Amino acid sequence: MFQPALQDGHNRRVSYVRISVTDRCNLRCRYCSSPAFNSHFREEILSYEEIVRLVRVLVTMGIDKVRLTGGEPLTRRHLDTLVTQIAAIDGIRDISLTTNGVLLEELAPTLKAAGLKRINISLDTLRRDRFCEITGRDYFARVQAGIRHAFKAGFDPVKLNVVVMRGVNDDEIVDFARLTLEYPLHIRFIEYMPIGSTSDWSGRKMVTGAEVLSLISADLGRLEAVAAAPGSPARLYRLDRALGRIGVIAAMSEHFCASCNRIRVTADGRLRPCLLSDREFDLKGLLRRGAGDDEIAALVRRAVAGKSVAHAMSCNAERKCARVMATIGG
Repeated sequence: MFQPALQDGHNRRVSYVRISVTDRCNLRCRYCSSPAFNSHFREEILSYEEIVRLVRVLVTMGIDKVRLTGGEPLTRRHLDTLVTQIAAIDGIRDISLTTNGVLLEELAPTLKAAGLKRINISLDTLRRDRFCEITGRDYFARVQAGIRHAFKAGFDPVKLNVVVMRGVNDDEIVDFARLTLEYPLHIRFIEYMPIGSTSDWSGRKMVTGAEVLSLISADLGRLEAVAAAPGSPARLYRLDRALGRIGVIAAMSEHFCASCNRIRVTADGRLRPCLLSDREFDLKGLLRRGAGDDEIAALVRRAVAGKSVAHAMSCNAERKCARVMATIGG
């Protein structure tokens, strides 16, 4: 039975859930994990059956959009089975995936056939040597192949997520933007965020969205604003005669909290109403002790009702979220 639409205490309707299917990853990116990070054992993370049940409950509350994340979601076996099951739920309008692309060459056609609509590929550099430095792995060629096969499988759009870090990859901003002149890619530049108590984040390493746009327009010409989907965290732009789009996600310098329409579920079954807050609610505990759908829905509604009007992080913040990104879901 459908319930009233899921709405927080600031009149924002929540219609989008990001679900981490694993905290395991085949890369070790400096802002996402740490050398000391140990992933959960299999029995500690949500099963596919639990995820599907949770999505069914969320759909009754107005959730119609699901993104699968990790860790690296493609490291979890038979992910296409989960996609198929979610796609079959009446009321689900969109299923997407965030991946590092390492395993995408093999899996892109299967995921497309299962019902996956869109793909975001995390890629912070166009240089193999720098890729190895950032990720700790020599998989650059595999990611390139994954991008090609995402297009070949028919995903549209294919988005590249670029976390911009001063002194690390900020000299490649224009190179990434230039790709939109040649390919129908959406390049999304993301401000570096204070996530993970052991990460090397600092305000000095953050390149703001405004800086990104200034660098691109100075080198490649005027950027035309393009309308984004409702609730999207990205501001979208287009270069003259470009096949693709440029997006900026300025979570630190220009909060978009007022239009936030999402919640997150971690791999170990915690509901997280805000990415940049350590406030969490134990969904896995309810699922595993046999709670009814109404009890699960009540917890979700209580968590969303207390969603803050805006996150408390700033560009000069010293405090960081305690969890690493790999455990929250990218």
